[in-house]
Amino acid sequence: MLSRAVVNAYVSAYDVDMTEAVPPNGAGAYPTFDSFFTRKLRDGARPISSADGIVSPADGRLESAGPVDAGGLIQVKGSEYRVADLVGDEEAAKRYDRGQFAVIYLSPRDYHRVHAPAAGRLTQVRSCPGELFPVNAISERHIPQYLSRNRRVAMVIDTDALGEVTLVMVAAMIVGRITVSGVNERDVPLGTHTVSPAHSFERGDELGIFHLGSTVVIFTEAGVPLIGRDTSPVPLGSAVAMGDLLTANPAAATAAGDLDD
Repeated sequence: MLSRAVVNAYVSAYDVDMTEAVPPNGAGAYPTFDSFFTRKLRDGARPISSADGIVSPADGRLESAGPVDAGGLIQVKGSEYRVADLVGDEEAAKRYDRGQFAVIYLSPRDYHRVHAPAAGRLTQVRSCPGELFPVNAISERHIPQYLSRNRRVAMVIDTDALGEVTLVMVAAMIVGRITVSGVNERDVPLGTHTVSPAHSFERGDELGIFHLGSTVVIFTEAGVPLIGRDTSPVPLGSAVAMGDLLTANPAAATAAGDLDD
């Protein structure tokens, strides 16, 4: 049984809000650190936006967002990344040319389960090998393209209203274990996995869990700009909660010139 002192020290160090967590069963103590880190939230703790569009799949901080250029490149905190390296497939990456991306960083205090940004079907999971560099300012300065060099799992989601969406879960230091709904393994095995039959879900349903880690990168096709909450831009560096709207209102985005011609 994990010591209450260990949990209390972690909660204090990272200012974790335990009032929104589902308490552990039995004696009221978490049996392992993993069970504490991957704790569930109480029903209603994260309302899902009722507006049309993409919602945040995780709690965290919006680190970066913007367009994917026609050559399949994005800019994250001053570094250039190839979409193909992040999603783990050269051909699949072409779907996101002139689309949009958003990067959400999960800090140690955050809830570490990842949820569906839109209703749809999980059709494929790509598990890519990699390092476990820490996701912080030191890595940004000294490790080129560290997000695409870290272990990562890409989930391909087919939606009715918004085309194809890919979520990339990027692992970080120490453990790097990732589990995904529809793949019945303790850690997603390396390689490409077709989910058959496709795993259907509603917006806000749980899709994956970080067992320590890190960052979620969202890719959408052209015409689905991940730049706003309702009609106002989400400031980079601001906190977002799972279920917050990330998609700009299309009419407002068009008026502002944010959609591709």
